[in-house]
Amino acid sequence: MNINTILFDLDGTLINTNDLIIESFLHTLNYYYPNQYTREDVLAFIGPPLRDTFEAIDPNRVDEMIETYRAFNHAHHDALVKEYETVYDTVQTLHKKGFKLGIVTTKIRHTVNMGLKLTKLDSFFQCIITLDDVEHAKPHPEPIEKALACLQAKPEETLMVGDNHHDILAGKHAGTKTAGVAWTIKGREHLAKYEPDFMLEKMSDLLSILGVTSR
Repeated sequence: MNINTILFDLDGTLINTNDLIIESFLHTLNYYYPNQYTREDVLAFIGPPLRDTFEAIDPNRVDEMIETYRAFNHAHHDALVKEYETVYDTVQTLHKKGFKLGIVTTKIRHTVNMGLKLTKLDSFFQCIITLDDVEHAKPHPEPIEKALACLQAKPEETLMVGDNHHDILAGKHAGTKTAGVAWTIKGREHLAKYEPDFMLEKMSDLLSILGVTSR
């Protein structure tokens, strides 16, 4: 397989922000709608842009709710964010071996930078496409197409890795290969329905898929 470029989603793929995201949603929703939302209810909100989620809940208070969410999220970020097993070593190895590496996320750049710095992944990526950089978020192909242009990469030589069906669909729409991660909080069965080309049990599985040795 002739892959020289890897694009990663960030939350739920490279770094474990699930608890942070869930707590941020619960904090926000309990503030506006006390005791109406449970942990299970907010799982569906993981992945899409915040604006889409809050627009559907209360179109009149979207900006206010986003502000409440982000204030809590940033205040608790470093305490609740963790890196997934084998992520750092795998990304470091791919970087050393000369793969073009990028991030394509529906987060804003400030929060992306916080997560990358905390997990010391910030030096490995040549291109980061955030919600601030696009008109259309995943599953639209625009974010991936921007990353490909930034990295001077071809879709047929690129693999998009993510924990959400938005990532898989965006990759398919842009013409890349796709890999789902089995540790997705939505469950591997949910992701498997979208037929990614690969399913990773842990991030280091990428190395064997790409035929890379870690030395």
